[in-house]
Amino acid sequence: MKLRIKTTYRQRLFGYFLCIFLLFAAGVILIERRQESLFRRADLEARLDGYTEIIHEFILQNRLERDSIGAVSALSLLMPESVRISIIDEQGEVLFDNEVPHPEHLENHLDRPEILNARYSSYGSNLRTSVSTHQEYLYYARFAKPYYVRVALPYTMRTRNMLKPDNLFAYMIIALFFVAIVFINYAAERFSQSILQLKRFSSGIQKGQKIPESIRFRDDELGEIGNELIHIFKQMENSKKHIEIEREKLIRHFRFSGEGLCIFGPEMKKIYANTNFIQYINLMTDRPTFDAEDILKAPVFKPVADFIRNRGGEGAGHTVTSIHKNGKTFSVQSIVFEDKSFEIIIKDISKAEKTRLLKQEMTSNIAHELRTPVTSLRGYLETLNSRGLDENKQKQFIERAFLQTLRLSNLIDDVSIISKIEEAPSQFVIEKLNLALVVHDVRIDLSDKLAARHIRFVSSLGDNLTVMGNYTLLYSIFRNLTDNSISYAGQHIEIHISRYAEDEHYFYFSYYDTGIGVKEEHLGRLFERFYRINQGRTRDTGGSGLGLSIVKNAILFHKGDIQVKNRINGGLEFLFTLKK
Repeated sequence: MKLRIKTTYRQRLFGYFLCIFLLFAAGVILIERRQESLFRRADLEARLDGYTEIIHEFILQNRLERDSIGAVSALSLLMPESVRISIIDEQGEVLFDNEVPHPEHLENHLDRPEILNARYSSYGSNLRTSVSTHQEYLYYARFAKPYYVRVALPYTMRTRNMLKPDNLFAYMIIALFFVAIVFINYAAERFSQSILQLKRFSSGIQKGQKIPESIRFRDDELGEIGNELIHIFKQMENSKKHIEIEREKLIRHFRFSGEGLCIFGPEMKKIYANTNFIQYINLMTDRPTFDAEDILKAPVFKPVADFIRNRGGEGAGHTVTSIHKNGKTFSVQSIVFEDKSFEIIIKDISKAEKTRLLKQEMTSNIAHELRTPVTSLRGYLETLNSRGLDENKQKQFIERAFLQTLRLSNLIDDVSIISKIEEAPSQFVIEKLNLALVVHDVRIDLSDKLAARHIRFVSSLGDNLTVMGNYTLLYSIFRNLTDNSISYAGQHIEIHISRYAEDEHYFYFSYYDTGIGVKEEHLGRLFERFYRINQGRTRDTGGSGLGLSIVKNAILFHKGDIQVKNRINGGLEFLFTLKK
């Protein structure tokens, strides 16, 4: 039989506080000692960095070359006797070492940790045993093209003591710890008294006892909690009444709302449905019904019912579906909650005025874009119709008119693609595609333009990267991005396309050029239709102003997303995803 020792709340509280403070004190000591050790090492490395600076200046001032680098040995007399000096070229060959008579026989030093760090961060340090002298050193290397200057300090007892943190702070923390024990014991005593009083109070409430009018708690934080509990319990009955009133208000709101609302339980049984919901489902179904649960059986609501059933084992989620029926357009929003209950909200969104304004805006933009090429064509044709032009002038005007017809054709094609994505996405055939081949087609089709602008096109997508998508839209993504770089990024640049990551559902791609980039204020609007950084830019280059808008819509069609930013080294970078 096990003997179980029951401890009081005060004892447990004291033990908890004691453990917490002990861990805190230990943590502070460890962190402080580590920080002091790091500070001492940084201070020592700063001294070593000063040595490398002296050596570097000596080499520069004396213009030492590879065959005269041995003159650095003169500096050994000016430095502490224990400091080891090495000069290493960019290929890792040791040119000079004051501890090794024949440094040319040493192995290549490019793989040394301090050299690797200096190569990428200009300086590096490492604590290790030397392969050549078999002595432990604290190395410090600095990259001063075209060589590495390295100094090393033997890791002797003296060096260890220089890096060893002081124990005074630890002793102070330990002393404070013992002082804190006294205060912890006092606090635990006071705290436990308030807890015991709260316990007696809660036990009386649990047993249904009436709250005594004369009950008072201690004048501390727990006493304030006790007084608040008394206030809360006295308001419980009033709160119940208010909840019933608010519930009735909510039901009345649902009843007279312009939206159709129905709430279902986890078993797909109706809990509540307002009048508009019944009216809307009768407008959208072929047979009249007064049962809200029929919505889950009607063919027109099959996407809604499938979503709700599929989310049954996955937790919360929501979806919005548009349904066109009897000359009206309805937005059906389905919300599934964590307990598998759900609600369906139906809105009548068939507003002719909204559609008219949208079409008016689109028509205005298209008319604006058509005006310039049509006016140009008219001017060229009127000039050609007049007499007195020589053969060269006639040929020149015919070529210009042809370019304007190409621009009109491109604009019509771009508008057609965007309209088709938004209004008839089901017309795009989805198939398994090799993305590397799609990019290869873009490279071939634009090879003349790339060569004319001296642009290097680099794709590292791999040969076996496949996605489910539409060839035309995937081609338009990379074609429009490349056209954008050709037109606006400048000459003698590079274009890079890569897949930099992937997860269970998406591939992550990067497309960037090394061109001039754009100002930060324009980045947020690059995907807007007909948006121009300056008014003449797209017209001068022959673009429709819809290229990047097509890119975004095509990526959204493939359930992905796209962002754009300026690169630190120049140029634009587009980061986008495509669903696997």
